[in-house]
Amino acid sequence: MALHDQTRKTASGDTSKAGSRDSSKAASGDSGGIASRLLGWYDAHHRDLPWRIAPRDVLRGIRPDPYRVWLSEVMLQQTTVEAVKSYFRAFVGKWPDVEALAAASTEDVMKAWAGLGYYSRARNLKACADLVARQGGRFPATESGLKELPGIGAYTAAAIAAIAFDHPAAVVDGNVERVVSRLFSIATPLSEAKAEIRAFVERMVPQARPGDFAQAMMDLGATICTPRRPRCMLCPLREDCSAILAGDPERFPVRLPKAEKPLRRGAAFVAVRADGAILLRKRAEKGLLGGMTEVPTTGWTARVDGATTDAAAPFPADWRPAGRIGHVFTHFALELDVFKTATESAAPAGHFWSLAHEISGEALPTVMKKVIEAAIPGATKKQRPL
Repeated sequence: MALHDQTRKTASGDTSKAGSRDSSKAASGDSGGIASRLLGWYDAHHRDLPWRIAPRDVLRGIRPDPYRVWLSEVMLQQTTVEAVKSYFRAFVGKWPDVEALAAASTEDVMKAWAGLGYYSRARNLKACADLVARQGGRFPATESGLKELPGIGAYTAAAIAAIAFDHPAAVVDGNVERVVSRLFSIATPLSEAKAEIRAFVERMVPQARPGDFAQAMMDLGATICTPRRPRCMLCPLREDCSAILAGDPERFPVRLPKAEKPLRRGAAFVAVRADGAILLRKRAEKGLLGGMTEVPTTGWTARVDGATTDAAAPFPADWRPAGRIGHVFTHFALELDVFKTATESAAPAGHFWSLAHEISGEALPTVMKKVIEAAIPGATKKQRPL
C-alpha cells in the first residue's frame, strides 16, 4: 500500500516533505534500514515469553507452533502479557494441542479461563478449536483463511500468519500503533488513524523474518517506546523517529478525550451453608459474562441498573449487608451492594451448591470473586477438601 510520500501533516498542523530532516527515514525509502535495525535490536533484547520461539532458535529452523501462537494471541487481546503468562502455561499443560482443547468440555475451558476477562474469547476459543480439529488439526496459513475461524479478526489473523507461518503480514496492535505514531508524528487522532498507521507498517514489513519483525515491533513498544517516559536513548530507531527530533514523543499517539463511563448499580447475594458451600448459578450463554458462573444478582446490564436491596434476593432469608464492591467493564462501571445469609435450604431451581474446596475452580469472573470475597474473605482461594 502506498504511503503518504509527498506531504503529511505534522503535530503542529504544518506540512513537510517526507524526505526532510524531521520526517522518518522510512517515509523516504529507508523502511528496509528500519527493519534491519529493529531486527538487530530484537535479536539481542527480545522478551522471553512462554509462547515464543527465540530468534536464535528460528534461525536453527525451529518453527513456532501455530496452536500456541493462536492461543497466546487470543489470550493477549486487551489483556497484559504478565496476566496471560500463567493462564497460557495452564492451558498448554491441560491441552497441549488443538485436538486436546477440542476434546475438552466447554465448562472446563470456561473454568480455566475464569479471571482472564472478556469471556466471549473463551467461547470463541473453544468453537475455533472444535472447527480446526474437525478440519484435520491444521490452522490455515493465510490471513483470509484464518479470518474464517471463530474469534479471529484482522489483527489476530495477521499476527498468526506472520509469527506462525512467516507471511509478510502487517501486524498492528496498541504497541505498534504507538511506535508508528511517534516514528511519523502522526497528528490524526488514533481512533481515526488506523488505516494510515497500517499503511506505514505494510511499507516497513520485510520479506525476510516478518514474524520476528512483528514481535520486535511489539517488544519495542512494550519495553522502550512506552506510553509514559519512553526510553528514547535506548531505542534502535531513535535516529529515524520524527517525534524524538521534535522533542516531544509523549505527545503521540494523539487521542481524543475519553467519554466518562456510565455507572451502573445492583445487588449480589452470597448464601452459604454450614459446610462452607456457596450458592451459585450459571449465566446465559450469550451476552455479558456469557456462560460464566455467578452468585445470584439483580438485573443490571451495561444500559440499566438492577435492584439494590435485599428485596430482590433469590429467596426469603435473613440477608445482612456485607459491603459494596466496584468493577470496571469495557463500557461501564459497576457497583454491587453485597448481601450474605446462612442457610441450609435446598438450591432453588437453576442454582447449585458449590463446596468450599470447589469454589476456586468454578468459572467465576473477577467481579463475582470480588462479591464472594466481600462476604467471605478467602473463599475464592484454593482450599483442600475436608
